[in-house]
Amino acid sequence: MVTYARLDLRRQLRDRIGMFFVVGLPTFMYLVFGIGSDDPVGSGNVGMYVMISMAAYGAVTATTSVAGSAATEQVMGWGRQLGLTPMRPVAFVAAKAGVAMTVAAVPVLAIFAIGAATGARGDWSDWVLSGALVWLGSALFAVYGLAVCLVFRGNNAAGIASGMIVVLAFLGNVFTPMSGFMLDLGRFTPLYGYVTLARFPLTDGWLPVGGRDPLWLPVANVLAWTVIFGLVALWGVRRSRART
Repeated sequence: MVTYARLDLRRQLRDRIGMFFVVGLPTFMYLVFGIGSDDPVGSGNVGMYVMISMAAYGAVTATTSVAGSAATEQVMGWGRQLGLTPMRPVAFVAAKAGVAMTVAAVPVLAIFAIGAATGARGDWSDWVLSGALVWLGSALFAVYGLAVCLVFRGNNAAGIASGMIVVLAFLGNVFTPMSGFMLDLGRFTPLYGYVTLARFPLTDGWLPVGGRDPLWLPVANVLAWTVIFGLVALWGVRRSRART
C-alpha cells in the first residue's frame, strides 16, 4: 500500500496542468474578490472569509481530481491487477485518500500564505483552526471523487466528478452568499457543511445575509456525507473486483 501511494503521489504532482487549475484558479478568485475587502466579518475581515472559501474550493478540487485517477486505473486494467494483490478495498480507498490529502495541502498553504501577505485578517486561532478544517475536511471529497469514478467507470468519470463540484460549490454557499430557498436547499449539500465548518472559527456560524448556523449542523452534514460517499466507494471497489 505504501509503495502504491508513493507512486501515485509522484504522478499527481507531475501533472502540471492539473496543479495549475488546483492552485491557480482559486488563487485568482481570491485575488479578485478578497484583496482590499477589509469590512469586518466575525473576528476578522471579508478577505479572511474569502480566503477560507477559496482555499476550501482548491482543496476540494485537488482531492476530487486525484481520486478521479481511479477511473483511469480501472480503464487501464489496474483494478484487475490490484484485485490479485493482498490490498483490500478499504486499503485501496485509504491509499487514494492519503495521496489526495497530500496534494490538497498545496493549495491550502499557497492561498493562506497569499492571504497573509495581502490583508486577510483574523485571530491566530482562526488561521490555525480554519486551515486545519479546510485541509482535514477535504478528505470527504477524496472519497466523493473515488465513489463517483468507481460508479460511472469510464474515461468521463473524472470530468463528471469535477463538474459536479462546481455545481455543489454554488449550492454550498462557497462563491456567493445565498438566502431563502436556495440557502435552505444548500444546507443539505456536502460542500455547505464542509465550508461552513471551515469558516466557523471566524464567523461562529453567522451568515453574511443574516441568521446563524449552529455548530451541530455542519458537523452532522459532514459526517452524513462521509458515510454516504464511503459506502458508495467501497461498493464500487467490490463491484469492480467482482468482475475480474
